[in-house]
Amino acid sequence: DETRSKVLWAMEQLNYQPSRVARRLRMEASQILGLIISDIANPFFTSVVRGIEDVAYANGYSLFLCNSDEDPAKEELYIQVLLAEKVAGVIISPTDEDGITCKTLVESGVPLVAMDRRLRRLEVDTVVVDNVLGAYEAVSHLIQLGHRRIGLIGGPVHITTGRERQEGYKKALTEHGIGLDEGLIKIGDFKQGSGYQMACELLETDDPPTAIFTANNLMTLGALNAIHEKGLNIPRDVAIVGFDDMPWAPSLDPPLTAVAQPTYELGCTAANLLLQRIADKDREIVEMKLEPTLIIRASCGHNEKRGQSKSGDHGA
Repeated sequence: DETRSKVLWAMEQLNYQPSRVARRLRMEASQILGLIISDIANPFFTSVVRGIEDVAYANGYSLFLCNSDEDPAKEELYIQVLLAEKVAGVIISPTDEDGITCKTLVESGVPLVAMDRRLRRLEVDTVVVDNVLGAYEAVSHLIQLGHRRIGLIGGPVHITTGRERQEGYKKALTEHGIGLDEGLIKIGDFKQGSGYQMACELLETDDPPTAIFTANNLMTLGALNAIHEKGLNIPRDVAIVGFDDMPWAPSLDPPLTAVAQPTYELGCTAANLLLQRIADKDREIVEMKLEPTLIIRASCGHNEKRGQSKSGDHGA
């Protein structure tokens, strides 16, 4: 496997020594937490990792950061590295919901927390954002503005975030009496390139959507590129709402309506759950669900004040 070979080569160049394991075995407990995120290039994780690191540091732990890049083989390799390093526990944003690679951690007795995405077949502590609610509110808002042909640029359905956001999209259409048009649903891979490609496919149909809901920030950027490339005006020709509010969203022209996730809180919660599990491995499994906030700006055609949320609060 090419990815595995590259990582093994890098370990060899760095003179990675398994003898470190022996040194750690002599310690009463490792003060290192492992963190495996699914895409280090995604700005969503910046604040998440900061929250985890802040909690870890405050409690005397260091952080070992790994990037799976949505590659199960790379994820599996990093799990083996973390096991060799005898980390005290692991937080993971898994590459799929089956958790085949994560099973090794559970069987080894390493405390594990699933973050952002669920592991359906493993009983582990979990903290996620309510993806169904976030997508439902975004699409419902577009419907309330008069849109009936709303395209979805969704994420992979084998990942819980992708499937749940699609579920929220469909729920909004159903509850507002709008029939489902499968031709308006395009599934990408949470990367910018697929957002661009899926948007082009939607906009080039004989009856294109009047609005698009994108299921993450990178696909939103790709969709925006496609819309601008085709010379279309937002929101006059096509409205757009994205899942994930980013610091640059208010600076876009027009400013982007987005579903804001409590990213720092997500990271802090994951770290606290892990530390609680390290302290008490026999306590009951916990699943926490955090609420997102719809931040209404100009990209959906609404005339409310920039940054005003549905509840009147202002997003960060």
